[in-house]
Amino acid sequence: MDNLTFGSTFFLMGFTDIREIQILYAVLFLLIYLAALLGNLLIILVTTKDHCLHTPMYFFLKNLSYLDLGLISITVPKSITNSLMNYNTISFLGCVSQVFFFFSLATTEVALLTVMSYDRYVAICHPLRYNSIMSHGSCVRMAASSWLSGGLNAILHTASTFSTPMCGSPEVHQFFCDVPQLLSLACSPNPGEFVVIGLSLVFDFVCFVFIDISYIYVFSTVLRMPFREGRARAFSTCLPHLIVVTLFLSSGFFAYLHPLPKSPSLLDLLISVFYTVVPPTMNPLIYSLRNKDMKTALKKLRMTRVCQLS
Repeated sequence: MDNLTFGSTFFLMGFTDIREIQILYAVLFLLIYLAALLGNLLIILVTTKDHCLHTPMYFFLKNLSYLDLGLISITVPKSITNSLMNYNTISFLGCVSQVFFFFSLATTEVALLTVMSYDRYVAICHPLRYNSIMSHGSCVRMAASSWLSGGLNAILHTASTFSTPMCGSPEVHQFFCDVPQLLSLACSPNPGEFVVIGLSLVFDFVCFVFIDISYIYVFSTVLRMPFREGRARAFSTCLPHLIVVTLFLSSGFFAYLHPLPKSPSLLDLLISVFYTVVPPTMNPLIYSLRNKDMKTALKKLRMTRVCQLS
């Protein structure tokens, strides 16, 4: 069997070989991608233009939107193009790039979601100390630490994944270059990458526990609130956050912990959608576009645009 080297080409097998279903899948992914682009770009535009939204919560939301734009853009456009062109190849460098940027953005997102849960904890449980704890400098440092952790994790995963020679057919039974499928192509077991995956899972689990603890304190405080409107607003902000985090991390845990089947599995493909496509599409709707302050800012932006045109 031939080793896969720097000049090799991988074949992304995707969901199906049936041409009609490929086109249907491409159209569906295109609609999802456009919705994610529109939602996240709107959040970035509104939180930049409206000075009333220059708060820690919306600062982190803007960072999250940048992450989501990148996370969905490194996998979905290539998959759409391959399906429409009936051309399912990706270069070695393209595959390396997907692995690096996927882990960089996904790890940063987990860290940032943890920071966002801490922001909500301070806002609801310690409102009088909120401005001092969540100062601009603190927010910048927490966001920068999240991005740095993502970059370091991506370097480790990329280096360890591609350090072991790969043999045989270069078929990746996924719609993007995902590490579990790439490891199945290795000529021999790759202990280095298994260690890195283990460290990543520990990091994700610690973040998940921290998020859960933050929201346990938040919900216990919210339930003691005397005003029903305040409780409803707090729950509407925090519950969707917890649901998205749980979906994002649980699907990732499943994909990286369970052994790959000998034959390609549709379940693995669907699970990967939950940690690559669903969060970037749903985050704008859950976190911001259904938020009262965001709706008000959108109306102000639209009115300003109308006045300029008239």
